[in-house]
Amino acid sequence: MTPPGAAAAPHPPPPTSLVGPPVPPHTGGPPRTPGLFVTGTDTGAGKTVVAAALCAALRAAGRRVAAVKPVLTGLDDAGASPWPLDHELLAAAAGGRADEVAPLRFGPAVSPHLAAELAGAPIDPATLVRAVAAATAGADVAVVEGVGGLLVPIAPDYAVRDLAADLGLPLVVASRPGLGTINHTLLTVEAARAAGLDVRAIVLGPWPEEPSVVERSNRATIERATGVEVATLERVAAPEPALLAAAGAHLPVARWVAAA
Repeated sequence: MTPPGAAAAPHPPPPTSLVGPPVPPHTGGPPRTPGLFVTGTDTGAGKTVVAAALCAALRAAGRRVAAVKPVLTGLDDAGASPWPLDHELLAAAAGGRADEVAPLRFGPAVSPHLAAELAGAPIDPATLVRAVAAATAGADVAVVEGVGGLLVPIAPDYAVRDLAADLGLPLVVASRPGLGTINHTLLTVEAARAAGLDVRAIVLGPWPEEPSVVERSNRATIERATGVEVATLERVAAPEPALLAAAGAHLPVARWVAAA
């Protein structure tokens, strides 16, 4: 309690981030292809569309792009959607081959560690990291897409977050714009920063032409709470490289890559 006549102690300034301080760009380790690691708040958050839009926009700008999804599950679901499978969409956007985009592919739509277990083919993290390095060598920019969210296990004691850290790439987080996204996104940023990862940007999508008051508030709240730039990606009507490039052109991807 403040004694009578004494000046009250000033309140401490509010934190600039609710989920830990920003992490400086990666500076250690061997030389690598500059790029971005695209993750999502969870499965179905739109990270493949975000990654494909980044690839298509960079390619349209004349950059040689290497798109990689190191582990892909769900091949058994081919044909269930009018959109192609993730590695096929990324290959079309980057101008590459689908089999080169995803070095490890499994049939069941389950987490990677379970898919590998069911296939009797355990995933070796070191081999996976080398495969990504080989796939991105010689490119101007690498766009690497994770599987599920950051804490999804790839192998025992090795999650998507560990792969992003081993690759030394800054993160772009794909997230939904609607109700519930604040908690999901802040948890993802917190998980990333706890591992020393640099969260370069958050992309909300598909962003409607006329966002609701909730969606506008979500964007402002996430940006204020994290201190991370929050961009938006419009709905892409069809899985065509030109449409993906047009949508991705509104994202400052060159700046995100250059800051790495």
